[in-house]
Amino acid sequence: MAKSKTISTSKDKETCILVGLATQNQTREQLTEYLEELAFLVSTADAVTKKTFIQSLTKPDAKTFIGSGKLQEIKEYVKAERIDMIVFDDELSGSQLRNIEKEIENVKIMDRPNLILDIFAQRARTAHAKTQVELAQYQYLLPRLTNMWTHLQKQKGGIGMKGPGEKEIETDRRIIRDRISLLKKDLAAIDKQMATQRSNRGALIRVALVGYTNSGKSTLMTALSKSDVFAEDKLFATLDTTVRKVVVGNLPFLLSDTVGFIRKLPTQLIESFKSTLDETRESDFLIHVIDVSHPQFEDQIAVVERTLTEIKTSDKPTLLLFNKIDALTDPEGDRSPEELVEGLKERFENNGNDVVFMSAMSKDDVTTLRSLLYDRVKELHIKRYPYNKFLY
Repeated sequence: MAKSKTISTSKDKETCILVGLATQNQTREQLTEYLEELAFLVSTADAVTKKTFIQSLTKPDAKTFIGSGKLQEIKEYVKAERIDMIVFDDELSGSQLRNIEKEIENVKIMDRPNLILDIFAQRARTAHAKTQVELAQYQYLLPRLTNMWTHLQKQKGGIGMKGPGEKEIETDRRIIRDRISLLKKDLAAIDKQMATQRSNRGALIRVALVGYTNSGKSTLMTALSKSDVFAEDKLFATLDTTVRKVVVGNLPFLLSDTVGFIRKLPTQLIESFKSTLDETRESDFLIHVIDVSHPQFEDQIAVVERTLTEIKTSDKPTLLLFNKIDALTDPEGDRSPEELVEGLKERFENNGNDVVFMSAMSKDDVTTLRSLLYDRVKELHIKRYPYNKFLY
């Protein structure tokens, strides 16, 4: 049964519907949470969600992902309401995408990975980020190529590109493969330059902020380093790693703000953003920033921990920083924010974690965090440079 949610919008914004599939591996409750996040992604991409469709199947339909009956229902709604775009919460195969496009014409069909890639493309500012995103986009596009992409010939000219009897789609595939090869070379050169920059930062201890997207890392970065770092209440507000020198007492260290993680992050992005993630890999200490006010913050913790394991960084000393306690509320309305924090402290501190509860907007909380960071960085510095004890 379809669920709907109508939102007022300006005529300039694209309208879309969301489509999710509840299976034996993904319950309806989980899917509802994922679709709420997908709606936030759509908003970040500057579009408006008009309605949500949920289909229940044992497993995805091999041809259309959601089955022909549900697809027909969606087709009728899209036509009646003049919807611009359909976004699926899960990744579609090339054949599923083509079958859906054949059934529902003149409407953009996207899946979650494609939407995330599009947001990254919108928010990339530096040459480094743009190259990383473009590479990820082409790697995603190649196995899903259809005839709608023949305009890519314009990037390389048509003379000598199309052999006798060769289909346009094969020409496009060859153009994309050439472009991927070129981008990989460009990215390898940039990665080498970035590695040189990291090696030239001297012997300072390096601390990295990690966490789910929109958890408050950039706000915390600004508060700790006392410098302006772009922050916005949208997903993936920043893509490029920002590094600042922070001095607490008389002890300097480097603090880096990395790209946020998210559920179902496209594998192409993890590979393309290798040099950005190297900031996390090469750090000495991690601060895992958690939006404790989010209803599914524990699921978000698990996503970040899985991603850290994937990039082989899960063994580093880590501080769990529960941010946004000023926005913490009890869904049942029985406990005060203070009581909620005490309950969470008991749960997470008993697990042997280094835990802090704070609001990055509070100067008092930031002062306490700076003091704690001084102790942690001092311990790491003494282990590495025992002859420099005169610094403390």
